[in-house]
Amino acid sequence: MQNGFFAMAFRMKYIHRWGLMYSVHPENLSTHSLEVAVCAHALAMIGNLHFGKAYDADRIAAKALYHDVPEIFTGDIPTPVKYYSEETHVSYAAVESAALDKLFTMLPAELRPSYESLFEYSDDEKRLIKAADKICALLKCRDEAHFGNPDFAEAEKTLRESIAEASCEEANYFLETFGESFSQPIDTLIKK
Repeated sequence: MQNGFFAMAFRMKYIHRWGLMYSVHPENLSTHSLEVAVCAHALAMIGNLHFGKAYDADRIAAKALYHDVPEIFTGDIPTPVKYYSEETHVSYAAVESAALDKLFTMLPAELRPSYESLFEYSDDEKRLIKAADKICALLKCRDEAHFGNPDFAEAEKTLRESIAEASCEEANYFLETFGESFSQPIDTLIKK
């Protein structure tokens, strides 16, 4: 019998993000997940090298890569909807949990524990992956603004405030060190 977990995971490319907003450059869940994994890995490395932490950067990257996999079934629920009320948030969490459970049934039994463990987060892992997720969303907002799309202005402001309020020194370091380079032309980046 064939197992469908990876066939489903590869469908992340069909799940569009930012559904309530016009996008100059549409983003899919697959692209988002890769970018969050790269960013979370960087945040963990920054924490280890600059702030004396002992993060497992590779494990954090793997967890970040899969962090939104339930959205294969649920789609990308916009943040204002997901957090509209406590009841909405709790209901969405239950739907997300059911989606994960369904995905895990699509794995051979011997692989399930390894993949289930990707959704067990320490406080630090959760904090870094959440920060990476917000950084990537912020960069998406900046990208849209750069190409003349005003739809993302309020989201950018909210994300900037949220990152600042999180007091995540790794995220602050990342944005201070790398943030502006995302708006530079490729020729400028290559010449540095």
